[in-house]
Amino acid sequence: SLERDGLTDRDLAIVCSSHRGSVEQARQVFSILWRCDIDPQELQCPLPSGSQSRLQHTCSGKHAGMLAVSKQNHWSVSTYLKRSHPVQQLILRKFSELLAMPGEEFIVAQDDCGAPTYSMQLGHMASLYAKLASGDNLALERIVRAMTYHPTMVAGKGAFDTELMRLTEGELVSKAGSEGIQCIGRIGEGMGLAIKVTDGARRAKYAVAIHLLRQMGWITPSVAETLAEQFMLLGTYKRLEVEGELIML
Repeated sequence: SLERDGLTDRDLAIVCSSHRGSVEQARQVFSILWRCDIDPQELQCPLPSGSQSRLQHTCSGKHAGMLAVSKQNHWSVSTYLKRSHPVQQLILRKFSELLAMPGEEFIVAQDDCGAPTYSMQLGHMASLYAKLASGDNLALERIVRAMTYHPTMVAGKGAFDTELMRLTEGELVSKAGSEGIQCIGRIGEGMGLAIKVTDGARRAKYAVAIHLLRQMGWITPSVAETLAEQFMLLGTYKRLEVEGELIML
């Protein structure tokens, strides 16, 4: 439905993002709102610390996407975060369809950004990314294209998701979550990977992701080395080693 207002793949990438709030990213979010004739004041994500604009919130792209769909369908834009709002019911319905689960089985909570969020098992997360990467329908195919063609919009320069998608050049789609979540799909092969670090440590999940991707042959040794240099170094000479329990679902 985002195509109705001429929104681009670059717009869709920022809608899928957890971005760093750069000027470029904030402008992209504003561009979506402007073309849909939505006042930026309608954004209900929190104001980031030290910022003067909600456009710079890490989830502002997602909120702009929900507002755009609401505006296109003539739904209220002032109540778009309520669980009963049509846009939230649409999101829940899509999750239900992709996982073949009744909507009432989902546990609904509230994300830090104010939007409803859904608790699910790691296996379900991996399944969703396998479906996303498979390109089974045009909508999923376009999402993957948007994220992999515009990885800087998805996270930001130097961020794990951005660097992984940039280095693998359209082979992997990647998206981090809070509290130690990392999901990756292998494009065109219907394979998904979901990682959860129990204590929520971000640095640990990157080390685990690099280790698993190399072990499964999803990245080359040179890509693994480049990522390790960026995300596994503790200091000039020390590198994180993967230890502990890896649970494969």
